[in-house]
Amino acid sequence: MLPTDLLDRTRAGECTKEDTTLLTNAPLPELFGLADALRAEAVGDTVTYILNRNINFTSQCIGTCRFCAFRDPNGYRMDISEILGKVREAVKTGATEICIQGGLLPDMRLDGYCEILKSIKSEFSDIHLHSCSPMEVYHAARDGVGVKDALVALKGAGLDTMPGTAAEILVDRVRERICPDKLNTEEWACVIKTAHKLGIRTTATIMYGHIETMQDRIEHLFLIRDIQKETRGFTEFVPLPFMPYNNELGSEMLGSGNYGITGIDDLRMHALARIVLHTHIKNIQASWVKLGTKLAQYALHCGANDLGGTLMEEKISKSAGATSGEYMSPAEFDWIIGKAGRVPAVRDTRYSHQQQPGGVATR
Repeated sequence: MLPTDLLDRTRAGECTKEDTTLLTNAPLPELFGLADALRAEAVGDTVTYILNRNINFTSQCIGTCRFCAFRDPNGYRMDISEILGKVREAVKTGATEICIQGGLLPDMRLDGYCEILKSIKSEFSDIHLHSCSPMEVYHAARDGVGVKDALVALKGAGLDTMPGTAAEILVDRVRERICPDKLNTEEWACVIKTAHKLGIRTTATIMYGHIETMQDRIEHLFLIRDIQKETRGFTEFVPLPFMPYNNELGSEMLGSGNYGITGIDDLRMHALARIVLHTHIKNIQASWVKLGTKLAQYALHCGANDLGGTLMEEKISKSAGATSGEYMSPAEFDWIIGKAGRVPAVRDTRYSHQQQPGGVATR
């Protein structure tokens, strides 16, 4: 049985790093049961998803991340008309959010990012633009442009919210080995906190299951919790398992007999996220693209309450070996959620509005 004082701290949103370390070795039924109970307390039985489309506008990138299978120096690059064409397709299917990310182009400056956002908003003023990772903001802010000024310009161009990607593991010892030229932990936190203070809400992510330790994962979770206590700007937390195929880091791991993360480890990560972030971040997402639909469904009993988006086009995970497809229909979301014993609801990006199938608003 888990200690009563640990349970009390957890329910109050005050579990410690020592508590979390203890929980990593807890019997799985107790760990998953605790996470599921906290999920019910935080959000009830509603499980959400969003109608959205991913647009990865270029596979070209000057980055050197060792875990990336998407980067291609001779890859594609969409122009504005191609991007707008994909947005039009998405709008026709009922998408409310467009998520735009891409590689770091050497000639891409702040005005280039702003041009993409302005072009979309000029034609579709109501579409929600979820774009510009902290690394992209940092890239746009070079040449003497500060992070704050870059974010102000991006918001003025139409940026609504940001994906909290480029986080990987927020421990510099790990980052130096897997993405040495990427922004460091302090720089990532600076971009995120500045965005929050400007009214730009973001998600938060972790990419786990490579060379990091369990303690590194715990440090990451508590940094996210500390930022949220300061800014209240995170909308959700998304655990993302590392995909070890078609990239340098994965090849190194596979060559030494390390096949990445197991399903049990995935479920444990989602449960720990729910427990550590309880009362701080309500929404824990299980990525159906990364986990597969069946494991993502089971994660709904281990602390998760959101399944992400319909996506329509997802290239980054697919390039690294994900096999769960690039699109899932609302009908399939509803079926998976219902079969898990939960109530499906379509949400907006900020989780400020949810609507059950058939048009019944839930809040």
